[in-house]
Amino acid sequence: MNKKKNSRISGFFKLSREKKVELVKEFTELSDKELEIIEKGFLDLETRDNMVENVIGTLSLPYSIAVNFLINKKDYLVPMVTEEPSVVAAACYGAKLLRENGGILAENLSNLMIGQIYLAGIENAEKAKKEVLEAKKEIIELANSEKLDLVEMGAGAKDLEITILKNKKIGSILRIHLLVDTKDAMGANTVNTMTESISPLIEKIVNKKAVFKIVSNLADKRLVKARGRVSKESLTTKDFEGKEVIEKIIKAQAIAETDIYRAVTNNKGILNGMGAVALATLNDWRALEAGAHGFAAKSGRYMPLASWKKDEKGGLVGEMTVPIAVGIVGGTISVHPVARASLKILGVKSAQELAQIIASVGLAQNLAALRALVSEGIQLGHMKLHNKNIVAAEEVF
Repeated sequence: MNKKKNSRISGFFKLSREKKVELVKEFTELSDKELEIIEKGFLDLETRDNMVENVIGTLSLPYSIAVNFLINKKDYLVPMVTEEPSVVAAACYGAKLLRENGGILAENLSNLMIGQIYLAGIENAEKAKKEVLEAKKEIIELANSEKLDLVEMGAGAKDLEITILKNKKIGSILRIHLLVDTKDAMGANTVNTMTESISPLIEKIVNKKAVFKIVSNLADKRLVKARGRVSKESLTTKDFEGKEVIEKIIKAQAIAETDIYRAVTNNKGILNGMGAVALATLNDWRALEAGAHGFAAKSGRYMPLASWKKDEKGGLVGEMTVPIAVGIVGGTISVHPVARASLKILGVKSAQELAQIIASVGLAQNLAALRALVSEGIQLGHMKLHNKNIVAAEEVF
């Protein structure tokens, strides 16, 4: 084992698969068996049948390693699962640029999941809201009685928020948010169990049946912020001046803030990276994407998730705040051997640390994509890999 791990591996993409595996093994201390599981995408029939219904096979996707990531002064090799060409290369390049300028700083702003209960057609909504809030202590205690193990760890249900909504078709709606710290789990099942357990008590107080009770995938109380800087020197190449690249990225940022058509594409690129890490760790990448898009539109206008500005030294500073609800325990994460191997590669100790890595990959991905867009164009690297796929397909068929 290296005394000081370093994820900055120059020319990693040029190495043979065997050499890549050797370096990953040295960095992570994965066993030969774990490496074999990753290589084969191992998933036995019993595990598959326990995961979902009507299983008849499996679909394999490329499992890659992104290098160069320095997050909060710690080096990471980052597993990514994606079928899209150039995503992993972009993450590595963006991480390299940010690394040259101190790396990425990431922090968790909050760690609460939202469980929702909706009651509709409330005649006196203000009175109902007041009565439910008066019973808040009892409601939270009831929710926590379902998950005493979480409470023992200092987590569990923490608060209740109530909002009155209006709808012409169904009248006043009481939206009740149960805020839950799910510790190192993504927490959807925990939150769903809690909301269902407290619903009868709330229904009794309001004298109305709930329309439904379920977790919200707009996890805006589980936010992560990632920030990084790139100097104009780092963006200078033989073909492009760094100063010019920065000016164009600033313009690209302004366009994304003005035009939803660009903003959606911008955010899709960010989620290329974030989703690939979520998939490698078998987290719910669909919930991740839905939450990110919802958060991007929360102001009433759909906006780019990341923002890029020029600092007083002429460098480029990027910052992104995004909801990330992921876990390192629970559900299929605990039973899928490749997911467990991915977590071992990352060496994460908490769901919060994993969320910081995912946000950092998104920021690096965005930087690399914007740099390519305003310089040589996005297709140069993308099409090299895409054309290889076309040749391979022709050989198969």
